[in-house]
Amino acid sequence: MNTDEPTSTNGDAPEHPPTALSRAVVEIENHVQQEGWDQQPRLYALAPTGELLEREPDLAGNLGLSKDSVSDDALTPIEQDIAGRSLDDLLPSIAWPDTVRGCALAVERIVLPPGAEDDVPADDEAAVNWAQNHPDRTDVRVVVGVLRDGSRTSVLRVRGHEEDSELIQDAELSPEIANALADTLT
Repeated sequence: MNTDEPTSTNGDAPEHPPTALSRAVVEIENHVQQEGWDQQPRLYALAPTGELLEREPDLAGNLGLSKDSVSDDALTPIEQDIAGRSLDDLLPSIAWPDTVRGCALAVERIVLPPGAEDDVPADDEAAVNWAQNHPDRTDVRVVVGVLRDGSRTSVLRVRGHEEDSELIQDAELSPEIANALADTLT
């Protein structure tokens, strides 16, 4: 299985040139970040930009693009309307058309300090409330992207660290989400 190498994990110069997938995932995170925190999950199809421009010439004109102006491997994220459905219900029901090269998901999570799991209430609703009100919680947003060829990458932003140089990128920040997304592409 292929994985994208990190482009930067500490704000320094990239360790490897960014791939089309890593560029698309960063673009998605930047787009989601513009609307702030406390958002519902957001799902994106990843379509080959060149093919999209061929099929939608008016779109190319509106964006001032031509097929010659984009790289052969460029991907365009297309947000999907998931209408507030839970990810557990949504992801198993997805079947992407062949024109979709991959997909990505932006989701926010609460991270608790080590040892906190010992105090989590047994009731699911109480556990969510407890985590949301935990004094040592950290909010993160992770965007995970996968391609049909098995490539995957993800980025993570910690709430309060809003500079692009503080974006953490790695192929396996959330392997469970990557695996669930990969299953939608088969």
